[in-house]
Amino acid sequence: MILVRGSGGGTALTGTIYERGETAPSFRGAPDEDAPYVWVCDEFYEVESGGSATVIDGKEIRIAFESPMPRGFETREQALDAAKEHIRTQFARVGVAEDTVEMEVTKSEPGRA
Repeated sequence: MILVRGSGGGTALTGTIYERGETAPSFRGAPDEDAPYVWVCDEFYEVESGGSATVIDGKEIRIAFESPMPRGFETREQALDAAKEHIRTQFARVGVAEDTVEMEVTKSEPGRA
């Protein structure tokens, strides 16, 4: 697994790229099980009421989450590019400038903490 983490506005968001040979998510809406790389990450947006409270850039806002939308890719590079863009977009949806989001990519072994 490859973990892609974006940090900005005093908070962070991490998603997972499942690689060849790893078991990708199998829930409804998951991409074709034959995709060599599968990206999964939360999606969220700011709401006026309801949702969950979080602090971004020192200001408390409320966010609502959408179901993760897994996406399959043919190459590692495509998956990494899409993952980074996805994370920047999520931050932009809550008012954090995309160019201020710092990215970190790490390799994680399945089943290890």
